[in-house]
Amino acid sequence: MSRRKAPWAWVAALGLATHGVTPAGGDEPHGLAPLPSQVAVSEGRTPKEGRSSARTEWIRSHYVKHEFRIPMRDGISLFTSVYIPIDASLKTRYPFLLHRTPYSVAPYGASRYKDRLGPFEEYEREGFIFVFQDVRGRHMSEGEFINMRPHLDSKRSPRDIDESSDTYDTVEWLLRNVPGHNGRVGMWGISYPGFYASAGAIDSHPALKAISPQAPIADWFRGDDMHRHGAFNLELAFEFFSIFGLKRPVPSDDERWEPFDFGTADRYRYFLELGPLTQAPARFRGPVPFWNDIVAHPNYDAFWQSRNILPHLRGVRAATLIVGGWYDMEDLYGPLATYETLRAQNPGTPTTLLIGPWIHGGWSRTDGAALGDSDFGFKTSDTYRGIELAFFKHHLKGGPDPALPAAQVFETGANRWRRFDAWPPRDTRAQSLYLRADRSLSPSPPSATAATADADPGYDEYTSDPAYPVPCSADGFSGCSRRTVAVDQRFAATRPDVRTYRTPPFERDLTLAGPIEAELWVSTSGTDADYVVKILDENPPRQPGQGKDGPSVEPDRSGQQTLVRVEPFRARFRDSYSEPKPMQPGQPTRIRFVLNDVCHTFQRWHRLVVQVQSSLFPYIDRNPQRFVPNLFHARPADYVVATHRIHRSPALPSRIVVRVLPAADEPPRKNALPLPE
Repeated sequence: MSRRKAPWAWVAALGLATHGVTPAGGDEPHGLAPLPSQVAVSEGRTPKEGRSSARTEWIRSHYVKHEFRIPMRDGISLFTSVYIPIDASLKTRYPFLLHRTPYSVAPYGASRYKDRLGPFEEYEREGFIFVFQDVRGRHMSEGEFINMRPHLDSKRSPRDIDESSDTYDTVEWLLRNVPGHNGRVGMWGISYPGFYASAGAIDSHPALKAISPQAPIADWFRGDDMHRHGAFNLELAFEFFSIFGLKRPVPSDDERWEPFDFGTADRYRYFLELGPLTQAPARFRGPVPFWNDIVAHPNYDAFWQSRNILPHLRGVRAATLIVGGWYDMEDLYGPLATYETLRAQNPGTPTTLLIGPWIHGGWSRTDGAALGDSDFGFKTSDTYRGIELAFFKHHLKGGPDPALPAAQVFETGANRWRRFDAWPPRDTRAQSLYLRADRSLSPSPPSATAATADADPGYDEYTSDPAYPVPCSADGFSGCSRRTVAVDQRFAATRPDVRTYRTPPFERDLTLAGPIEAELWVSTSGTDADYVVKILDENPPRQPGQGKDGPSVEPDRSGQQTLVRVEPFRARFRDSYSEPKPMQPGQPTRIRFVLNDVCHTFQRWHRLVVQVQSSLFPYIDRNPQRFVPNLFHARPADYVVATHRIHRSPALPSRIVVRVLPAADEPPRKNALPLPE
């Protein structure tokens, strides 16, 4: 089966697509059109033009569309499309469901209707007043667009505006000018629109009763979209801003979105041949101001810090349902950080975290049944769609209380939903896994025995060549963010520039819940480096259900090393994201960073595997391995081969720290791991 992605497949990467569903056979609840396969969507095999004609006809015959230009406090007007149920009246009232977007509220024109209004078809039949707004400076709205517009905690005049004030003014206008409403407003959005849902809830309007930031952007430098711990997400940023970043000098109803033409499905080769990042602007169709901003701000300075929304998430009074995907390699940091921050800074606000086995937006755009080399056993998105609608019905229409927990997450590996009264769960225990001389992982730190002192140098070594970086997927084709997750990583284990460490087979199931910490003692022959840590789940040599004469189930997953989590770290930021500094050649240096949370069970006889490498291309740009103050200005001569050492001696122990969720029947043991003692 080909894994090549269609050229348009990344249009949905940051919430751009209109979320169409494709009619298909099979039994679906309430006769609704099914969501497409997550595997097909991740591989770009679902036609974007697929739509449910019955759904489109229902919307056209049951809703009246209006287009408004809503004035903001500073005089700027924001273009807004409003779809009102035909029977809305003084006797029959509906709540507003607001969606603010930088990606266009198209189609434009009073007679041209969207083919979907709510996150799912059920919303249109349930009945809401659906509101779509082009944010300030985008498409048909007036004003200046600013990416991740910084929030203003103090507003002293009508000229002091941000996304929270624009949301407040929009809600106020809707309440005064649109008939047939019940006085309640909900707000939702995926990815960039998820950011607007978060920002719009700050010092929320009293009528804003419920919000659902889904894959919300929180911080574009530390963990969302454009960077991972300061390491630049090359493929995503290049493709996204090559289109989204083009100038829009005046309001425009141009609905076209023409994806960047790479001329090849092989993104690995394309970005290698691109060369240093200085060559990127020449490939764009026109000036891209925000790319220039990225280049001008290589460190976590005031430019990026002001765009971190987390410190400003205060005064949030609307009930909140935060949604994310364990396999979202664009915006998983955002949901986790937003949830933690909202709970801390708004303790009286009902807040729930819901995460499933999904790619970016997969809960709304796919069935969530499988991904990559992993099968989750059922259509996980069906569970989600019921929860989300019940949440909005309760807070906007007075429906039954869905009694949501603090966190409902999907436990990968065991393939089941779990509910917790806190996230991470309160009863998890920290457990270290030390890198050992025999390429094993052990709960016991290295010991200084005479035998190991004589025979073992106390480190593992590999050579990293920027001309031959480790690919993010086995085939090198497009879409690192979707082609890397939940797939077999044995291709990387065979490379000489990847080091692999494994636990013995577990005697009982082991469940990890929460963040994972990496603490590596490293040294390099260069003056800069990246260190990428992968957490893998290795299947036993023979899977349950397979006989001695060969597999009795398909496909054969024996020995598969499935990616659970991956995180890069740029070593120049080891002490500060704001003040990078070079590595000293040959000097052991401690690198500490956090990998995004997991909820994963390693089943009995499985192994936990850690891979360490120094590139992940083209997901992350190549580190020259020679320190230059600004990597975006690196010259070809700055890209050098470097030798890296991962130290694991008693004096310099490298380890991974996981959070173990104990089983109810877990026997007493010296450590939290079900390993032979």
